[in-house]
Amino acid sequence: MDAAAFRARASGQSLAQWLRSPAAMAGAFAALNESFGPHFAVGNGEADDAQDAQARRDALAQQFIFDDQVHFLKDDADPALFGALTGLIEITADLLKLPHAGRFTIEHIKFTQFLKDIYLDSDTKIALLSGAPSDDPAGWMLTNDMMAAARDAVNEVAGGTRLLTHAILAPGHDGWLDEIDRVHATIRPSGWKGYSVGEPFSPSQHRWRLDDEALMYPAYDRLVRAGVTNLCIHKGLLPDNAEDILPGAEPYARVDDLPRAARDWPQLNFIIYHAAYRTIPGPTAAELARFEATGRIDWVSDLAEMPTKHGVSNIYADIGASFAFTVLTHPRLAAAMIGMLVKGLGPDKVLWGTDSVWYGSPQWQIEAFRRLQMPPDLIARFGYPDLGEADSPLRRAILGENAARLYGIDPSSYTGQGVETHHLESIVAEYRARGGGPSNMVHGYASHA
Repeated sequence: MDAAAFRARASGQSLAQWLRSPAAMAGAFAALNESFGPHFAVGNGEADDAQDAQARRDALAQQFIFDDQVHFLKDDADPALFGALTGLIEITADLLKLPHAGRFTIEHIKFTQFLKDIYLDSDTKIALLSGAPSDDPAGWMLTNDMMAAARDAVNEVAGGTRLLTHAILAPGHDGWLDEIDRVHATIRPSGWKGYSVGEPFSPSQHRWRLDDEALMYPAYDRLVRAGVTNLCIHKGLLPDNAEDILPGAEPYARVDDLPRAARDWPQLNFIIYHAAYRTIPGPTAAELARFEATGRIDWVSDLAEMPTKHGVSNIYADIGASFAFTVLTHPRLAAAMIGMLVKGLGPDKVLWGTDSVWYGSPQWQIEAFRRLQMPPDLIARFGYPDLGEADSPLRRAILGENAARLYGIDPSSYTGQGVETHHLESIVAEYRARGGGPSNMVHGYASHA
């Protein structure tokens, strides 16, 4: 922080103002390189030259970014029911060694903050709103109708399509099959999302497997008949002591139920959220040692090997949360995860997601992905791809083009002279002209001017 304060004084800005600047972002990644080795691309003098840093940001501002996993919490949420979620955000701040003074509140993850974080404080062009079920009806983050209402409100203000929505598949809940038909008659979501672990933060009575013929195949049939192609499934993201706090969850969080379902239902794209990355909030020492010895990452490696081992071509990986949990603390692991997914599934099967706003504005993750470099030894040892420059074809594919193809979006409508939603663009331009965003902040950080 002493270096940051010095640079702020030199620029004539307060520390709070400087920390929002592109130069501050460059300085943060330069500091990470000092800690971990050269994992991030940072231009010579970029951290000290405000004009150079701003020019880089401006050059990338129109990059098409489709975030296939964003969230907010309903306004009337009972804080007691979401303590695990808000607690995880605080744990993440501690893990990332971000100083904080207890300033995070549940209001930071509600709709008003969502609008600011996603559309004003980041380069995200289009986002896919998601939710999560709960055994307790009051514990749903958002209902299917709430997600649809948010989609309609955002798109009306924006003047075009800026927010898509999931509907939540809830096997075992009362009327869950009929809900599929109701939703398609009234809401028309862009895809569906299911949690095979039941609810993600607490023990659940509604766990299920993708290859359960009696339970799930009737649901797949209804989805296909309704014209659904994209089925997103939450996998991975368990604490290392899952058996103590989520007993029995691990068999449902793994991906061994995926190959048969994918073979039996080629009409569906099975989009595995979090790339099935297992352990949060960080890998164990044993997992890191195994990675260095064998190159394997639980359960990402299993997912990446499925096309070769099982002959399936309808499996995709989203990197939401798994990227956020690894890139600032284990950038080598984050790069390896991207590399094995691209090599195993294909460069057209890896999707950008951030799980924002659980971690603040997605801008810091966007910057991290633009700068992340593939370690040369991983390229030589495993044949992982060089990620290229910040706007390379591979990065563009992952950041937005792959999801655009799945969801029928034309990226040219959101970039350059072809911007479809001019009204939102004018709002963003006015906001930034007054000194706003993009934001470099991760939830948990308390700035000190």
